Amino acid sequence: MKSKSPIPHLKKAAILLLCLLLGACYSQGPQTPDAWNLTDQQVDSISFYTTHHYTQNYNFIVRGDSLRLISQHPTETVNGLPVDTFAIGHGERIVVADITTMPADSIDSIWVKVARDQQTIGWVHERELLPAVTPDAPISQFIDFFSDSHLLLFLAILVLLGSAFLVRRLMRLGARIVHFNDIGSPYPTTLCLFVATTAVFYSTIQLFAAESWRHYYYHPTLNPFAVPPHLSLFLLSVWAMLLVAIATVDDVRRQLPTGEAAFYFLGLMGISAANYVVFSVTTLYYIGYPLLVAYYVFAIRSHLRHSRPRYQCGHCGAELPQKGICPHCGARNE
Repeated sequence: MKSKSPIPHLKKAAILLLCLLLGACYSQGPQTPDAWNLTDQQVDSISFYTTHHYTQNYNFIVRGDSLRLISQHPTETVNGLPVDTFAIGHGERIVVADITTMPADSIDSIWVKVARDQQTIGWVHERELLPAVTPDAPISQFIDFFSDSHLLLFLAILVLLGSAFLVRRLMRLGARIVHFNDIGSPYPTTLCLFVATTAVFYSTIQLFAAESWRHYYYHPTLNPFAVPPHLSLFLLSVWAMLLVAIATVDDVRRQLPTGEAAFYFLGLMGISAANYVVFSVTTLYYIGYPLLVAYYVFAIRSHLRHSRPRYQCGHCGAELPQKGICPHCGARNE
């Protein structure tokens, strides 16, 4: 008997992803009561929001060991008067209560007043505030975690070494592995290509549209229709990658026994992780673009080579992707 097709599962997954996209929240900027009748303070607030991407009532989380604030107004610090300081600890949530500009301050002219609660309120230079906090949004914290240069270097070395060892080990065992000893399914190769392409999109935005990515960092969304076209393309590739990953799991489980499928997934994760690290880093130096073209050629040629049936049924002559029971006549082929 033939195995069930994964298409119904893909339809369900596609419908679910479509519902999530349509139900995603639309990210908007600060609202004003009347666009033609703004006070000077409102104009200043909108101008600051446009260039700094946050304004009053914006929420942060302290990510450093602590954040030191002064109790007095910044004018006392600028004038060299003694001030009282206190610290807010790691993981504390704070809100922007006020923003002021001190042109006479030689260190940083922008001061931000933040509050943990009604009793814990103080001022800090913006240049000291931003490195010590992260926006109070899970997507922003995820971006912040994977933007740490020391962590990226460590992960890059770990992923490349681990992936190389894993792929080499699986090849010695004769296990199925994408690109090298692949199955007939197009989904694993497509998933690897999507990972590489998405990594190139991500680094391209860092290179050529850094300010729009900074705004997205402060106001993240998973809705690709609520962001500029280049960010929309990046988010659509992420959603497509998720959809292809679901199809990959379904098709690999259909074609391989449980044990072989587990080894195949290990190899697929290793190659996908290596793709992300290699293409996200090399694109920052413009090497990723020709490398992506070469990878597409290699991946497609490898898939076409392995997708051709390698066996024929000894009873009915039908082409078979692997040895075993023939799905056409039921004969066993060893």
